[in-house]
Amino acid sequence: MPTPRKTALALALPCALMAAAHAASDIPVHTLDNGSVRATVTDAIGGRLLSFGLAGQPNFLKVDTKAGDPGEPVDATSDNVGYLGHEIWVGPQKEWWSHQDVNPARAGAPWPPDPWLSLARYKIEDKRADAITLASPASPVNGLQLVKRYSLVAGKPHSLRLDVDAANIRTSQVAWDIWFNTRAHADTRVYVPVARREDVRQQAIEPKPDMVPLTWTLTDGLFSLDAYPAGKGQPHRNGKMLLQPSGGWMAGFHGGQVLVIQFAHQPRAAIHPDQGQIELYNDWQPDAPDKGLMEMEVHAPYVRLAPGRHMQASELWTLLPYDGPDTRAAQVAFLRTNAKALGLEGL
Repeated sequence: MPTPRKTALALALPCALMAAAHAASDIPVHTLDNGSVRATVTDAIGGRLLSFGLAGQPNFLKVDTKAGDPGEPVDATSDNVGYLGHEIWVGPQKEWWSHQDVNPARAGAPWPPDPWLSLARYKIEDKRADAITLASPASPVNGLQLVKRYSLVAGKPHSLRLDVDAANIRTSQVAWDIWFNTRAHADTRVYVPVARREDVRQQAIEPKPDMVPLTWTLTDGLFSLDAYPAGKGQPHRNGKMLLQPSGGWMAGFHGGQVLVIQFAHQPRAAIHPDQGQIELYNDWQPDAPDKGLMEMEVHAPYVRLAPGRHMQASELWTLLPYDGPDTRAAQVAFLRTNAKALGLEGL
């Protein structure tokens, strides 16, 4: 893999990678490109990551920049808008609206996400050829202000680093975790290192006549959701898995690319009991595969923050090309072959 000699930051998108985002001209887009990988970020709609892909390849992320009006004012009644891509939440989810008085009608509600963090315009604090730093407004819902930094990685031409700082802007203590939520296509096949069946929890789904729970496999220390073919007559599968990984990584295969997400591995006691360090949400609609979704989620430690204190978390993303078959055996073999070079534990 040749090391690129220079990077470029541009406001125009290559049509092959982000045609949808390009069409939404009212969303500002900033591109990080080193010739090997390309990432696009916006300071609007929650300062989110819109795309990540190998040079000349499609966006690995699932995104919908036309889902709403990015100029819509944010307030305590704002609902979720399904722009998707990658964004930052905080956990636990059950407390999202439990520590605020700006919308008493939502007290204790687990949805929607905090609009000040997920929908508001962020301030560009620094923009360089290989990195961009964005700051959120101070949230009256959870008492935090986020600073996100997206940066290409020197010496790792296929990698992107995501750093998040969360500061308590209140005069009283708050307690949250930093929650990375990466949206991918529904048929993305994800692998997570898991040592024991006891480290796998499955959330119940809302009973619906046309929907059945996810099924999964744990063999040789690797967890994966079972894959099912598209086509009419197949059941609609939906659900969420909460996992305690045996190493700080997961990998998703889709469309000839492999996204490896690495993070600081945590003991179970560091993660809020209602969450898993890794969570996989999958909605698989076999008669309409493009309408489904895979979420590759990571929780940082649950932390009690005194006024003015900060907590940080980060992920390292690496994209590799993959031209093998879409089978568990072939993909696990690929991960084992690359484990040493990537530093993947538990393989």
